[in-house]
Amino acid sequence: MKKFLSFAYLSILMVALSFTSCQDEFEEINTGEEPAAITASSAAGILIQNTTARDGSFDNIVDGTSCYDVKFPYTVEVNGLELTINSREDLKLIEEIFDEVDDDEDFLEILFPITITSGDFTEIIINGFEDLRELAQQCKEGGEDDDIECIDFVYPMTLYTFDIDLEQTGEVIVESDRQLRLFFKGLEDNELVSFDFPITLELYDSSKIEVNSNEELVMQIRNAKDACDEDDDNDYNDDDFDGEDLEEFLVSCPWYVLEVIRDDVSEIAQYVNYYFDFKADGTVNVSNRLGFEANGTWSSIMGDNGPKVTLNIETLSGFNMEWTIYKTEEGVIKFYNGERNRIWMRRDCEGDGIGFDPENLRNILRECEWVIKKVENQGEEIDRLLGYEFKFMAEGVVTLSNGVNTSEGTWEIGFNLQQKLIIAITMGDEPGVSFEWPVRELTQSRLKFEVEEIDYELILQRVCNDNSDDADVLEIRNFMMGGDWIVASYIDGEIDETIDFGGYSTAFMPNLQMELKEGGEVYATGLWRVLRNRDGKLKVYLNYGDNMPMNELTDDWDFVSVAQGRLELKDINDDGTITTLVLEK
Repeated sequence: MKKFLSFAYLSILMVALSFTSCQDEFEEINTGEEPAAITASSAAGILIQNTTARDGSFDNIVDGTSCYDVKFPYTVEVNGLELTINSREDLKLIEEIFDEVDDDEDFLEILFPITITSGDFTEIIINGFEDLRELAQQCKEGGEDDDIECIDFVYPMTLYTFDIDLEQTGEVIVESDRQLRLFFKGLEDNELVSFDFPITLELYDSSKIEVNSNEELVMQIRNAKDACDEDDDNDYNDDDFDGEDLEEFLVSCPWYVLEVIRDDVSEIAQYVNYYFDFKADGTVNVSNRLGFEANGTWSSIMGDNGPKVTLNIETLSGFNMEWTIYKTEEGVIKFYNGERNRIWMRRDCEGDGIGFDPENLRNILRECEWVIKKVENQGEEIDRLLGYEFKFMAEGVVTLSNGVNTSEGTWEIGFNLQQKLIIAITMGDEPGVSFEWPVRELTQSRLKFEVEEIDYELILQRVCNDNSDDADVLEIRNFMMGGDWIVASYIDGEIDETIDFGGYSTAFMPNLQMELKEGGEVYATGLWRVLRNRDGKLKVYLNYGDNMPMNELTDDWDFVSVAQGRLELKDINDDGTITTLVLEK
């Protein structure tokens, strides 16, 4: 919440002027009334300057801060493509490039030097990323910066300046926020200023207010400063609703709660794993994973400032108010009632989403085991860890096992310097997974961590009770165990490489172990699994380690069929080609 000096202090600073003793020109302008004058450093002066501050949030996609904006023109490199940004319209090109692929990591590099403009319209030359980041870290984001965007002055306006003896020293006509802000910035400590009232203010919903005194001006600014979403949260991807898709969007899927803020205090701890299910008949059901359930109603209207939804839910009185709604491309909706009350929710069409919240993550990690689907360090996939199983336990203990050998380490959930949620894993016996892994994707069945700048990636598949309640999984496992299997066919795209595996065979053993054989003799061991993934697909994990030539078969294969001593698997490569593997007893 923005905080300003008290109104009592404002009153002390106001100076009543007696116009009968002033110069003739001042008498003509003010017609004998007794308005007050203010200083730039008074509470009223600060409110005026914050209302005229330059809003830098429109280019957050570039600089990541609402306190500054980058002066046009400048050049950026977006996902490898160089763009010259000449106007606000060009910023949409960056978002379009980012939105081309949903499940990728986007990168933007600014080509320095650049010039940035601050809230008081000061221009600063920036020569490198570190200088820009240092300035950005000084900013207060998320609507907490000082600029007031929910109310504006209507221009032109006339102002008068006075010296300490209350004699008029000047007159100025201002026609923009920039001129008014610079005018106040140039005032000396002993200079007083007065508006030529009445003046007009325009609210965020385009309605206009006429004010006739400094007291009225202060009151109207204070009443309006928290009345709308200033959209200063660095989420450049906000796309507001139109009237046609609001109800369809809300009822399309359930929504789980990401954040609840009431009176500027986060209350998300009370609403972890809460779901809202909006129905087309105007009812809404609220529930959580612990059995809580509440029912209520919702209704919507399209206001001048966007769509509004009114909630009325039993036992959840804090939610029962009229909310302005915004949506984002990431499937998030944001409810605002002023700047002090907010609810953020994420759409969960598959029914398995959980919030990007440390406690949510901690709970879901400890509920089941997590199997490594992929681990990549500095661009190199560590195939030997495919199918290994993490167990995240209490007291920060984590184990990593291949079914026979188990390593023990530590794990901790926190935030990195970029304030991204991370899992810090330390596994002394296995440096390949020891890292601070930033969470990229988080559901109840899958975890993805990624730092694309240095080609680090870890994908984990959730497995509860080893899929022992899945009849198909158990049938395939039983079918594979017992006897030696040879490679009957291995075709990579259009290339038949079956001959490379002549004389080699595999025996699938209990405890996830494989015996690799050459000429019927065991020469190495590996790991195998049969699981059902989050999409309902049956997967066969084969991990032959570094043992040639069988290591070519290491992959998490899609199951195709089993019949009469024949197992067929396939894999779709990154380039779209298909590899097929047929094993026969």
